[in-house]
Amino acid sequence: MRLSARLFALCLPLFSLPALAAPVSGLYQVREAVTSQQPEERSAALNRALETLVLRLTGDAKALQSPALEGVRQDPQQLVSQYVYEGETLVVDFDPLTTENKLRQAGLPLWGANRPAILTWWLNSSAEAASLVGDGQEAAAPLQQAAQHRGLPLRLPLADLQEQLAATPESLGATQPDALREPSERYAADALLAVQAREDGGQWQAEWRLWLGDAREQGKAQGADQQALADAVLLAVSERLAPRFLVKPGAASALTLEVQGANLGRFAELERLLEPFAARLLRASGDLLVWQVNASAEQLRAQLALAGLQEVPADAAPLDAGGNPQATPAAAPANLMRFRW
Repeated sequence: MRLSARLFALCLPLFSLPALAAPVSGLYQVREAVTSQQPEERSAALNRALETLVLRLTGDAKALQSPALEGVRQDPQQLVSQYVYEGETLVVDFDPLTTENKLRQAGLPLWGANRPAILTWWLNSSAEAASLVGDGQEAAAPLQQAAQHRGLPLRLPLADLQEQLAATPESLGATQPDALREPSERYAADALLAVQAREDGGQWQAEWRLWLGDAREQGKAQGADQQALADAVLLAVSERLAPRFLVKPGAASALTLEVQGANLGRFAELERLLEPFAARLLRASGDLLVWQVNASAEQLRAQLALAGLQEVPADAAPLDAGGNPQATPAAAPANLMRFRW
């Protein structure tokens, strides 16, 4: 991006950041349990790692079975940059560029690294009591491991007294998360996930509800232990979220994007959100930013919704800082999309 554009951004007034998608760290790293370092065991672990990665990137459990990926299934190491053993775990690092190219050549839509930050209210219940899982607790480890395994940016509440009082079975099981909204504000997440987990006859079961904007998803999951249950829940969540943000090969076209209401923090976050779309800043005027992006309209809407941006009609007159319409614009081109904070 041109230096003048960056200097402009630095001159904008600084306000608090909105809740935005979080870049997933280690998206192309997969950890698989092994019982030995024998070649057969390593080969099986590499195949499992490949399956996990493709599911992370596509949200489709059947994607790896594409005939176009037969060569990759036979030899996953062609996508691997390195692997190391850490005790009884094989840590596999896949090469991002090579992997993405292979999957796109196979015609698969991909989900980028910028994903909704999910604040998770996880309640472990028993006949005697219910316990809210908080950040830093021992009980948080299975959730964090599952989030890394499934490629989701997970956040947990502190589970202080106020939050424990709010996170009751009734509030987590409600159709709307009204009781959770206020205590959730401090964490600036994009989505809320409410999970009620319990052990029954040696098997862990859970009911979960997810809210992202105006959309709501829900489901049930089970697992042999807490780790398996956490993985099952977050796998289901990932599969529900992925279709909203997948970038389909060939579905993109050149679009002009106008965003009004920019400030320093918003500029930086918007630049990061638009990264998957080869965004190029064309013009900056006051609080108006004009970008050129390569995306489909649906993909762009889904991505910008994470930033709390609202779409306005392309032929609507732009508003000034006071919210008043400016001069009537000329007819908008067909490839123009307008949004504002």
